[in-house]
Amino acid sequence: MDKIMICIIGSGNWATTIARNVGRNVMNSQTLDEKVPMYVYEEIVEGRKLTEIINTTHINTKYMPNFELPPNIVAVDDIVTTARDADIIIFAIPPTFVSSCCKTLLGKVKPTAHAVSLIKGFERGDDGQFVLISQIIMRQLKIPCSVLVGCNLAHELAHDHFAEGTVGCRDQKYYRVLHDIFRSPTFRVVVTEDADCVEICSTLRNIIAFAAGCSDGMELNENTKGGIIRRGFLEMLQFVDVFYPGCRMGTFFESCGISDLVTSCYANRNRKLAEAFVKTGKPLSELEHILIPGHEPLGPVTAELVHHMLKKKGLEDKFPLFTTVYRICTGDYPLQRLVETLIKAREDIFHPLHTFQL
Repeated sequence: MDKIMICIIGSGNWATTIARNVGRNVMNSQTLDEKVPMYVYEEIVEGRKLTEIINTTHINTKYMPNFELPPNIVAVDDIVTTARDADIIIFAIPPTFVSSCCKTLLGKVKPTAHAVSLIKGFERGDDGQFVLISQIIMRQLKIPCSVLVGCNLAHELAHDHFAEGTVGCRDQKYYRVLHDIFRSPTFRVVVTEDADCVEICSTLRNIIAFAAGCSDGMELNENTKGGIIRRGFLEMLQFVDVFYPGCRMGTFFESCGISDLVTSCYANRNRKLAEAFVKTGKPLSELEHILIPGHEPLGPVTAELVHHMLKKKGLEDKFPLFTTVYRICTGDYPLQRLVETLIKAREDIFHPLHTFQL
């Protein structure tokens, strides 16, 4: 039987970190091909090509200079060459590059291939709503796409500190394989079929992390941040119930849900952006270029798209924290409104569809 071949699209710090796990795990498998091509956008680093540096020193000196890659991770500067023979294609690139990469790969990958998105983000749909990254990949490449999300900061995982991840798998035959390629002695991986919920959690937490950053910027106490996390988690549940019915309640208690939410409210670029927004008084458009160059400010952008979806259904008042964050970003609400929202929010849960399964 032919061995399953895996490739990785991307070579940033998260892609390099996960490549270390994948590279080690395939070498200890009887069913997985030992060679793992990794697509590297070619750059010149200290006079040498980055692919050459990785393939000779086994160190990604540009993005993860202090960590050695397994020798079976092979840097390739052509995305089609990287992916054309792969059975599992792992995407770990910025969300802004997903569509262009998929257009390049269309018709060039195996029709039986299975994609996995490690990308936290989304694209704006033509209707003003957000489109999940896995949906973009499935639509453009015509292959299934699972997701890996969770409480897993790249530098902590690279240092072999304990971390967790949740795989939302869209094909049962890949349950065991995806678990086995990503896990490590310090990286706990749980696999669920609830792929949409896994991914939407990673999107909505950006709004709550921004609110937490506003709280930090105003130097409010930890109880206030705890209230933001609690209220935000509740509104995540409500949002999924309304817009993604059929998701499982238990998914919110995996790493992709509550763990990633809490971590994001303490260590996240959206939290950092919000804190600076409050302390400096500078507009978000100016701060994003300073604090998160090359990245879209997902907190404000997510708040805007979520507000658009809520407004279409007349549900702004049912999601007071999401609505308040949006209006703070637009300048319609003062910062003090954040605490007022926590005080005045109704305690009944808006749960109209009652579709959650445990």
